[in-house]
Amino acid sequence: MTPPDPTLADLAASKPAAAHVFFSHGLDFCCHGRRALSEACADKGLDPAQVMAEIETRAATPMTDVSNWTARPVPELVLHIERRYHVRLRSDFPVLIAMAERVEARHAEKASVPCGLSEHLRAMQGATFEHLDKEERILFPAILRGQGPALGAPIFVMEQEHVDHGDSLARTRTLTAGLVPPPDACATWRALYVGHATLEEELMEHIHLENNVLFPRVLAG
Repeated sequence: MTPPDPTLADLAASKPAAAHVFFSHGLDFCCHGRRALSEACADKGLDPAQVMAEIETRAATPMTDVSNWTARPVPELVLHIERRYHVRLRSDFPVLIAMAERVEARHAEKASVPCGLSEHLRAMQGATFEHLDKEERILFPAILRGQGPALGAPIFVMEQEHVDHGDSLARTRTLTAGLVPPPDACATWRALYVGHATLEEELMEHIHLENNVLFPRVLAG
């Protein structure tokens, strides 16, 4: 249960959504993370209740039960993938990159620092965003036009890129010791790993919905 007036650090470490909201409002949950939310918001002229509401709203979006989509109309599934996953991925990557850059810069002397993580995340972001663009500009419109079985080649390309995404996630696990922060990790460091775990889960579910639900239905006509 969240205490009545939690600290920024506690919220960032326990709720992946909090780090994103704090970054968007310029709230420092790393060096000054032990400040109470109310105090930090007062300095920024923010309403702490509104900030908490933003965190809860972002955190409340449930992960999708794939079985619920196997019989839904294809256009509805395509729209869901764009609104649920594409939007979140475009929002989450920049925040994680910013946190990784901060951790690498401020803890460069530590052996446990995830050296090279920010560069790796930038490469992942570029590849992922290009992939999402191709789906939105080329593949999804063709699916919605009913081209179905004729889309075998572009779907194959998307599936190969999904494999690349999986390899990139595995590389992240290597750089971060399995997303396990060291005992002396700061709030930003811990929030970075929690946030990436959420991104990993969403990216893999996005891939699962496409590879195992959308694409087979499209190719079957």
